[in-house]
Amino acid sequence: MFNSFRFLFLFLFSLICVSANLKAQVRINTIQLEGNNRTKNYILLRELPYHVGDQINKDSLIILNTLSQQQLFNTSLFLFVKVTPVYPLINDSSIVDIQIKVKERWYFIPKPYFKWIDRNFNQWWNEQNRSLDRVNYGITLSQKNATGNNDKLVIGFIGGYTQQNIVQYQLPFFDKKLKYGIGGGWQNYNQKEFNYTTQKDKQVFSKTNDVVRKGYRANLNLTYRPNLFERHSLQLGYGKEQLSDSGFLIQPNFLASHKKVMNYSDITLGFSRIAFDYNAYPTNGAGTELVLFQRFSKGAPLTSIQFRKLKAHSFSKHNFIFFETNTQVKFLPNYNYIDNRLLGYGNLQMNGLEYYVVDGNAATIFKTAFHHSLGSITVKNPLTQKFLPEVKYDFWIRIFSNLGYVYSDRPSNTNKLSNTLIRTAGIGLDVISIYDFVLKIDYSVNQLGDKGVYLHGGINF
Repeated sequence: MFNSFRFLFLFLFSLICVSANLKAQVRINTIQLEGNNRTKNYILLRELPYHVGDQINKDSLIILNTLSQQQLFNTSLFLFVKVTPVYPLINDSSIVDIQIKVKERWYFIPKPYFKWIDRNFNQWWNEQNRSLDRVNYGITLSQKNATGNNDKLVIGFIGGYTQQNIVQYQLPFFDKKLKYGIGGGWQNYNQKEFNYTTQKDKQVFSKTNDVVRKGYRANLNLTYRPNLFERHSLQLGYGKEQLSDSGFLIQPNFLASHKKVMNYSDITLGFSRIAFDYNAYPTNGAGTELVLFQRFSKGAPLTSIQFRKLKAHSFSKHNFIFFETNTQVKFLPNYNYIDNRLLGYGNLQMNGLEYYVVDGNAATIFKTAFHHSLGSITVKNPLTQKFLPEVKYDFWIRIFSNLGYVYSDRPSNTNKLSNTLIRTAGIGLDVISIYDFVLKIDYSVNQLGDKGVYLHGGINF
């Protein structure tokens, strides 16, 4: 008798729970898009975590709408995104329409190209005395969202320090399931000056009147995106690097052991999982990147493995902390200078070491920063009142510290930063605005006793 009563009680309780859960569900009736005049509808729908007809818990819908807004904004196609749930039936809250309003960016921007070739602004401004001989200039024609499919075409004609011609195209999806993409590019270049060695942990350059270094590279890539956050990539490359006779006399081990010409092919496998609220300046979320690289070249093969982990944790609307670990290992059967460069190149950077580089076989860095919001201001746009009447600027103060270590199996008496713990710290001001504009003004110190103000930043057109 008792067992029967207990069974009946559990059965009725489960019915009540199921009924309550059903009442909390809503069905997505329609997804309405507005403002995507150029961008195809499926590009926006691909970024959403739900579809028409899905049954979703009401509480979950709030979270998913926020995620939808973040995903759409992180495509870098729109100036702003607003996702709003609308209940079309007055007496029925079980059906919801999702209204998505966007404002598209300018997609075609022919822009002058002016960029110092040094690793950062401070190195060019102070160490190289703002020399215009160390500047690349020209014009780039950048057509984002070229066909409305979030594809990108870039054509560049660059002069100055490095003579370059560039053509690149990337299509994120070409299949009906919107998972596979394809792209490729071509670049040729030549230089009259090259960084041939490292002394006192700084780059040393040699300049000639004739072209000292030239080459070309072509690549083809295939991408796979199984879900909102993960991306896989496969890239095949082929190219040629050549050093002049005078350059070879200065550094015979620049490309490969006693070779002036290096023909190569390479393959790159990449994996990333990026789930940030805002990719250009994340305040919450996490990211993981893994890159495997293999170059095939007689006399100069190279295997490289790089792993990067990023984490942003928000304590409140005005405070968050950011962590980054970045490790790269290179396997060089035959030594050459260009492949032995490590810390200070690519994304292996440490605040406070802007004037320094460290050569080696393996490097790891750990960076942490606490961010506090100083607020924001909105100013009238003096250029295009109709297209964008106001521009918002957000300000954050940042306190940071970095640790790093570079292992070298060929330590040099003149380079002291390899095979030792590297430490930097400082405070910075960050300014964030439209088009993924981020300006960082840092005051940093390092273990060598150097102190200074450093500028970093960019804008994503």
